[in-house]
Amino acid sequence: MDGKRLRNFWNQEVKALLAVYRQFETLLPSPATDGAAHRGEDGRYVEALLRSYLQKYLPKDLEVLTGFILRPAVKTGKNTRYRKGETDQHSTQLDIIVYETAAFPVFQRIGETVIVPPEGVIAVLSVKKKLRDSDVVAECKALAAVGKVCRSDESKPQERRRGPFLALVGAGSQLADTEARKEKKIFEKLEGLYTNPFAFDDMVGFIGDLSGWYVFKERPPKKTTPGNSVATYRYLSLSDDELHHGFQFLLTSILSVYYDETRRTVKRPGYTAFPKKPAIKLGGIPFASLR
Repeated sequence: MDGKRLRNFWNQEVKALLAVYRQFETLLPSPATDGAAHRGEDGRYVEALLRSYLQKYLPKDLEVLTGFILRPAVKTGKNTRYRKGETDQHSTQLDIIVYETAAFPVFQRIGETVIVPPEGVIAVLSVKKKLRDSDVVAECKALAAVGKVCRSDESKPQERRRGPFLALVGAGSQLADTEARKEKKIFEKLEGLYTNPFAFDDMVGFIGDLSGWYVFKERPPKKTTPGNSVATYRYLSLSDDELHHGFQFLLTSILSVYYDETRRTVKRPGYTAFPKKPAIKLGGIPFASLR
């Protein structure tokens, strides 16, 4: 197996993405702090930049949008009443929604801001200019709520479609400087959040800084048992020549959901290439069910 060309290509793309953001900071600097002068616009610019890069490389059936997910308590499919007894639910405002507009309708659209039903949601990303300690629990809790809103209705777990990929992404990070390493602190926060076992799909799949590191969740065995129903989290620190890792992981995870056998029969293409690099195991967190 090779893939060196792809790794070089993706590394150049990530460096270009980060360089464009630094140009924004250079043109509109803040006189008092790092970053641009308008902090709200600063964050929105990072969201728009990441949306544009994802849109550039995802299938045209997918749109990279922002907005809300609405789960109405109505019949689905031909005449199924799985949502009987439920009430209408909606998500909080979401930074990035990867949505399959080619196959699923949209309730409302104003520019790139939409309200969509859950069936077509492939991924949801929370985006920060800089990741901070306070973001981890708050954002992962919100993402878990998104997973529940997007939960497949089928009563038998094996018949449910795979849930959306959930991620917390930063263009940089500013985590508290303590004796505990950041990856250990992040894992401890996740352990605390997922004390009562969640569905695997509702647990965050990626927390990372595109300019240097990320924590990710491994896929479990295809056939889960009480003994292997554990979400394993790992950590990677990246050198300047390895920055492609984080962005490639986002792309791979989105495509993994899009091409999952519970959603379609088309085979996923060879589109990303990861070099052999051992990731540090942080630990495992039990989950209640796969979906």
